[in-house]
Amino acid sequence: MATIGLRPRTVVRDHRVILVICGPPGAGKTTIAEELRRRLEARGESVRLHHSDDFSSRTYEQLYERASDDPEDAITIVDGTFYRRTWQVQFRTLESRTDVRFVYVTADLETCLERNRSRADSIDEQGVHVVYREFDAPEDALEIDTDEYDVAAAVDEIVDALESWGWIATDSNR
Repeated sequence: MATIGLRPRTVVRDHRVILVICGPPGAGKTTIAEELRRRLEARGESVRLHHSDDFSSRTYEQLYERASDDPEDAITIVDGTFYRRTWQVQFRTLESRTDVRFVYVTADLETCLERNRSRADSIDEQGVHVVYREFDAPEDALEIDTDEYDVAAAVDEIVDALESWGWIATDSNR
């Protein structure tokens, strides 16, 4: 069944795929996750996006539950700091037939603090300092430094990675 205006997906996944976009507050995770969702949906991909900011307690357990419940034919994007290794490991140990990859979005501390100050829902600056200092970057993550990449270029890098991992078909129009 074709959807008007959408290219049919030519990659058939036989397992769940979860992309975890992590990094310190103010690095640009949510902005990148939202733009990535828009870009993938424009290509005809089914996408589920879960933000850690949507939960006030048991955040990573709830993200895990939501991601685990998503349909196998969708690309699940999870947006959260994930600064503790235990939270990363929880997602890496999902049942078999799940491919979990991490994108580590970062920026220098001053950039993160400045962006945090400009947000309507900013967190305490001490919290930004703590997360930034204690961040345990995930192993084998695609790293995006938003001091060097604007949103479009960051999403381009992620889309290229998704293509190279076989999660989505290569777009010959890019």
